[in-house]
Amino acid sequence: MGRLFGTDGVRGLANADLTAELAVTLSQAAATVLARPAEEGARPLAVVGWDPRASSELLTAGVASGLASTGVDVLLVGVMPTPAVAYLTAAYDATLGVMISASHNPMPDNGIKFFAKGGHKLEDAVEDEIEAALAEKDPPRPTGAAIGRIRRAPDAVDRYVAHLGSALTQSLAGLTVVVDAANGAASTVAAKAYRAAGAEVIAIHDQPDGLNINDECGSTHMESLRAAVLAHGADLGLAHDGDADRCLAVAADGTVIDGDGIMAVIALDMAAAGELTDNTLVATVMSNLGLHIAMRAAGITLRTTAVGDRYVLEELRAGGFALGGEQSGHVVLPAFGTTGDGVLTGLRLMAVMAASGRSLRDLAAVVTKMPQVLVNVRVEDKVAAMAAPDLQAALTAEETALGDNGRILLRPSGTEPLIRVMVEAPTEDAARGTAERLAGLIG
Repeated sequence: MGRLFGTDGVRGLANADLTAELAVTLSQAAATVLARPAEEGARPLAVVGWDPRASSELLTAGVASGLASTGVDVLLVGVMPTPAVAYLTAAYDATLGVMISASHNPMPDNGIKFFAKGGHKLEDAVEDEIEAALAEKDPPRPTGAAIGRIRRAPDAVDRYVAHLGSALTQSLAGLTVVVDAANGAASTVAAKAYRAAGAEVIAIHDQPDGLNINDECGSTHMESLRAAVLAHGADLGLAHDGDADRCLAVAADGTVIDGDGIMAVIALDMAAAGELTDNTLVATVMSNLGLHIAMRAAGITLRTTAVGDRYVLEELRAGGFALGGEQSGHVVLPAFGTTGDGVLTGLRLMAVMAASGRSLRDLAAVVTKMPQVLVNVRVEDKVAAMAAPDLQAALTAEETALGDNGRILLRPSGTEPLIRVMVEAPTEDAARGTAERLAGLIG
């Protein structure tokens, strides 16, 4: 069997791959690793939140039961963004945190991700410990008063929104923003946080029913947000994903601004304010060459990591850097959070607009993007597909042909049975041709 944990927790088809039984046993295993050693006389505490997809209900019940059965008290914070659960894990001084969500994945999928004390994502070695504990199938089973208790936290949303507000010194009064909550976890907090900061908010896709999360909306489907921004004459639009750790934007003229553009705007603002540690931005290998060029021109060092905000976080912590993120819209500001936070990103982006009086398109124009094409190929065995000799030979030939005028990134998805082929080239036709030739060799 392959590794259970992917790039961001454990994901799969809910009630098929990711069952209630697995939720129970996985949580028991996580408790044996993350809740030890307990302080003398202290009861371990776990914060548990979830996104509003229907399967989150049964998985939350399984997670809470598994934790309580090992003697861990459980604090249910409700439908909340992933970064909110990370923050609340620290705010409630909990031993660990658990988020039930499959982020941007379709509604039938779901996932379970864990946070260590302080709200930090787990290192690979800790996840391996949890998998080993899961295989042992012999968790502690306290009885009587030692069984964990399960209760709700009625102040969780207000705590988190107040925390977001503490990150701003600039009022957003005068800005009108359309917010696409993806019928997901952002529905509980995004509009509330933006209004509290002074913005006029028009909310769309903020009525989750358990089935409509990410359904033709949110950061993976920007069309309706773009239309709403143009229809309302708004200053910008912000799109979140199912668990609200991402943020993508739409400028007033309908131009879509991805994570690279958002990071560039925030990085330049922080650099001007002397807040960008060592004048360094951390991004992943997926960021466009245009971001590299823009940062170099501004005297900002761009450090790259593997794909996944956990790897961005590791680099941020190792170097003490102040800003990092991904092209997909995960942006991390370590001074205010331990993980990517889509709502915080939206607040900081609007703060730059409000302080400068400039439009989002004007601010983001600092990045001239090189044409980039991404092709996803579904496979049964990602390792075998990547190692195929004909694919590797073709990859070498294509890279030689591009030379310094582009780049190719071939990588397995950490959360889905896909091989991702990303190509940048001087023209979109050239990039697409290269990507499709390589994709055709994957099977």
